[in-house]
Formats: sequence, structure tokens, C-alpha cells
Amino acid sequence: MNTTSAPRHFNNISDFSSAELDALLDRAQYWHDALKTPGFKSDLLVGKILFTLFFENSTRTRTSFELAAKRLGAEIVNWDVKTSSMTKDESFLDTIQTLGAMSPDGIIIRHSEYNAPNFVAGHVACPVVNAGDSYRAHPSQALLDALTIRQCKGRLQGLTVAICGDVAHSRVAGSNFVFLSKMGVNVRLIAPNFLIPEKLPAPDIQTFTSLEEGLPGCDVIMMLRIQKERMQASQIPDDLTYFRDYGLTRARLALAKPDAIVMHPGPMNRGVEIDYDIPDDPQVSVILKQVANGVPARMAILEKTLT
Repeated sequence: MNTTSAPRHFNNISDFSSAELDALLDRAQYWHDALKTPGFKSDLLVGKILFTLFFENSTRTRTSFELAAKRLGAEIVNWDVKTSSMTKDESFLDTIQTLGAMSPDGIIIRHSEYNAPNFVAGHVACPVVNAGDSYRAHPSQALLDALTIRQCKGRLQGLTVAICGDVAHSRVAGSNFVFLSKMGVNVRLIAPNFLIPEKLPAPDIQTFTSLEEGLPGCDVIMMLRIQKERMQASQIPDDLTYFRDYGLTRARLALAKPDAIVMHPGPMNRGVEIDYDIPDDPQVSVILKQVANGVPARMAILEKTLT
């Protein structure tokens, strides 16, 4: 049990050592194996009530967090911003303090504002779990991605992973850079110059401005969606031009190692960052495996923060 007076949060990969992340991966694998039993349900979090605060739309993250909580025996209260007092001009801080006064056992939050989960953690007395904030961080996605890679390749240490596309606006990339670097992965960034961040969140990341340069020798290719909502429209002339220059085609996939796997955190834009048929090819695509691993990975996170 957690006997410390301060709640344990899960908001930033940088808060954890490589040994802690490795142990978390082991627990995620434990829950992955347990879930093979039809109808599996644990009583680990029976009696716990969690609030989910999603200020942005979500399919994979929200659903898998809810499933993870219920598989562990917890109850979920879904808070909806559209029906909340924030529509009556209540401030974000007042809303958080109000919800905190109801004494939930934990809060799972996604927000478009930079560092919002850490702000929330400073104003409530329960653990806070970051389900994605702004373009800064998506730590639970990094865990499930690392779990997927380890299952497919048998290890993380020494692998070469290319993260390709709209890195500048991707919270997935931000957390993966830190997680994978801590685990001894050789991380590559492949993107147009204007989508490469000025400052990278981890050292020793190699940067490339073409897939032809960056893909040779890669064990894993992680494609990212172009987040047009976070950039000026003029930065991407059109989808066809982007696909021509930076889309993952069969020819470009062949530049990587023969047993390379393809990942994507979703949602995908086929024909923009990835060719239409690649996501459906079970010989290379592990995209649905990533989705499935969202449940055991988030079970491990809830276990760590709430027990």
C-alpha cells in the first residue's frame, strides 16, 4: 500500500526512473496475461471511485481507462464539461476545487491546456492521472507503446525506433521520446523541418528530414497524425503533397529492417501519413495490438497510483 502522505500521480514520464518504468511494464504484462481469461475482473480497486474529466474528445484513451478501472473493480463517474457549471462561466480552478471537495479516490484528466494535469494535482488531495495534455505529454500512451514493442521484439534495449510526422504538435511523441530513451532505445525523429521541435525532451535523439534517410535500420516505425488544428493551414499545402513527401508507403517501409513493425497511436488519416493498406497488414501492423494494450497498461497505472 502507498503509505506516503502525498498522493502518487502519473503525469510525466520524467518523474520515473528506468527501473520504475521497467517494473510498470512488467505489471502491464501481468494484467495483459490475466485478461486472456474470459470475463476477468480483479477486486484490487473495489470501493474506489474515480472521476474522468475529458475536456477533449477521445475514443481509445477514455474507453480503455474506463475498462481498466472496471476490470480492477473501481467505479467511474464521467464528468461532462458540456453539462457542467463551466458553461455558466465557472472557472477551471473553481470546478477542480469543487470536484476535489467531493473526495474522489482519483482523477483521470485530458485537457488541451499545457500542463493542466500538474495544475490539477496541486489543488486536489487524490492521485491525478494524465490522459493527455496539450502537445506536451501522453504518458499512458508511451507505456502501452513500449509494452507493444517489448511484446513484439522481446526487448527494448538496443532497438531503433523512428517516430515520424507531426512531432512538433504530438504529446504522444513527447512522452515516447522520454520513455524509450530511458529504456535504452535508439530514437529517431523524422519530420519536415517545420515539424521538428526547437528543443527535444530527451538527449541523443537523431533527427532526419526524410523517410528515405531515417528509416534504414529501423526496428519500429511509429507514424503520427498531422494535427492541423494545432498549426497554420498554410504549413501543409495539401494532403496529397504531404503523403508524397512523408507518407509511409510500401517502398519506404521496405527501407527499414525486414521484420520492422508499424505503429500509430490513432486516429489515423489513411492516404495522408500512412498508405491505405499498411494498417490492415497483420505481417507489419501492430496498431490494433496497441489499442488492446491500452487496457492492461492503464490497469498497471491505476494500480500504481491507487494502491
